[in-house]
Amino acid sequence: MKWEEKRDLVKIATWYYQYGWTQAQIAQKIGISRSIISKKLQEAKEHGIVEIFIKDETAYTVELEQQLENKYKLEEAIVVATHNLSVEESTNWLAKKAAYALNKRITKVNKLGISWGKTIRKFVNEFPYITHKDLVIVPLIGGMGADEVDLHSNQICYDLKKKMQCTCKYLYAPALVEDQTMKIDLCKNRYINEVLNEGKTVDMAIVGISNPYYHSTMEQIGYIVNKDLEEFRYYDVVGDCNSRFYTSDGKEANSPINQRIIGLSLEDLHKIPTVVAIVSGENKEKAIIAALNAKLINIVVMTDKMAEYILKTTD
Repeated sequence: MKWEEKRDLVKIATWYYQYGWTQAQIAQKIGISRSIISKKLQEAKEHGIVEIFIKDETAYTVELEQQLENKYKLEEAIVVATHNLSVEESTNWLAKKAAYALNKRITKVNKLGISWGKTIRKFVNEFPYITHKDLVIVPLIGGMGADEVDLHSNQICYDLKKKMQCTCKYLYAPALVEDQTMKIDLCKNRYINEVLNEGKTVDMAIVGISNPYYHSTMEQIGYIVNKDLEEFRYYDVVGDCNSRFYTSDGKEANSPINQRIIGLSLEDLHKIPTVVAIVSGENKEKAIIAALNAKLINIVVMTDKMAEYILKTTD
């Protein structure tokens, strides 16, 4: 490169990056087109005249997000840096960041579906007070036992409704019943059937993803027992979403327990325009990889550790 050519590149780069001139201003100053200025700036990068450094810790998580979005064709990936936080601290931090990142999206939808669980409970706790009176919130699954009522989808919907000053529906049915006959009978109830059908028409659904073998909330509250876990292993279950248990291909397992769940199925979730999975905790990598490969979710919120593992494992 000639000295005068290099000097021109340095001058243009200095005006643009150091003095904050626009490309149009530089083009007018020199008397050439804006498109040529753009090419000159790119040329300055290629010749090492300009090097751009992003001095922020979030640069690394943004790169992980981009890799996840590209690899799995996601609408958005939100990766949260958790550093040396404990599992509990990590979940709290992830819920806070998820609430911040998703609140603008939620204010643009008319009908929102909500599942249940500890992470979604924390997400709603962290959600800001934002008025969206036209919003309708719909539970995607029935209640989970008599204990831990604050984790139930009805309660979570109600608490989010208060924060957004909107309306919500209630699904007055257990999430898991004793047999398929009982499920069929309950789903014949007009009110239960109406809420289930409305859940299928939401614009956005917020769900969790779990590993039934490791610190499962369903096991902790007594909804599944060792016999069920043995059954899951037999049917090669790797995870559950909205309490629907699925295999490594992201399809609902043939496990009989799936026939006793009152709530939206994975097939129903597939038809919802935007499904957001907020994933915290440990040992959920296989479950999330299966969900991602099956295109079950469009937006994912996860920790940097989980993102690193998934990207490394699936290269």
